[in-house]
Amino acid sequence: MRKLCLFAFALTLVVVVLGAYTRLTDAGLGCPDWPGCYGFHTVPKSEQAQRLAAERFPDSPLEPVKARNEMVHRYAAGLLGVTILLMALWSLKAVHRAYRLPAWLLLALVTGQATLGMLTVTLNLLPFVVMGHLLGGFTILALLFLAICQGRQAMPEPPRVAGLGGWYLAGLGALVLQIALGGWTAANYAALSCLELPVCQGDWLGQWQWSAFHPHGVPAETYQYGVLSQEERVTIHAAHRLWALVTALLLLALAWRLWQRRGMKGWGACLALGVAGQLALGVANVVLHLPLAVAVAHNAGAAALLLILTGTGERLWRYREETWHEAHYCPDAGN
Repeated sequence: MRKLCLFAFALTLVVVVLGAYTRLTDAGLGCPDWPGCYGFHTVPKSEQAQRLAAERFPDSPLEPVKARNEMVHRYAAGLLGVTILLMALWSLKAVHRAYRLPAWLLLALVTGQATLGMLTVTLNLLPFVVMGHLLGGFTILALLFLAICQGRQAMPEPPRVAGLGGWYLAGLGALVLQIALGGWTAANYAALSCLELPVCQGDWLGQWQWSAFHPHGVPAETYQYGVLSQEERVTIHAAHRLWALVTALLLLALAWRLWQRRGMKGWGACLALGVAGQLALGVANVVLHLPLAVAVAHNAGAAALLLILTGTGERLWRYREETWHEAHYCPDAGN
């Protein structure tokens, strides 16, 4: 079961990165149908297959590179779904029942992800669906990492965690919102709406449009390349930048408090380095005008920060749980 969990975690990392790569190469509609590609199980390669593809989807000309990117992502996601299904079935006969609930929860989530993947294509990249698909992938990644952390042995030295709960929840909430804003920025093609630092297109406050955050957006036949006005895209980009500063401050404050506590220094150092790296990648995206490698790394950096906070939270929770059991079941716990 643990080996399946480790494999699923590694595969989810690959799927998340491939999803970012697919989105950033504008390959989200590389195949206009689902789950196949122009009615085939693979990207059409022969002349006859390409003619059939053109007849089936005359309004969506085949672009082999984009279609390949999309199908590689789908194959990896499909393999992940099968792996998590095996985990769920295996948990029914696992010795430790603790595996059962997480495995079936993951199966429900990956089923929802498959549905969102289908809707991403059938609704022509509707931003709200695209953002939901991103958040779903990050959620599965975090839950698999949590399952791996819970499989570790008991802590040899209990950490000092008093007073960290509030800071942890604030940092986690800020990061989740920042990831959602990043997904909204990408889904609405707003990443290149601001090409200056630290300001954004001069008077960006004067261009602020709350309509940019409407969940349904502007009705359109397709949302590829975005349908919002320039002012709305500037608003989304500026919101992502501003909340990045808030998130960074909260996470750095949490990292400092972790560094000061016994047994938590490693998590604090990892968190501080992750925040610094993510800020550097964000600045590079603006200065270098969103190069593909940097943009993909920025997505991976957000996933890394979420994993660091997941591991930190698991350690905090485990200590509280062990302390509670000692206080209630050990006669000498109070001495």
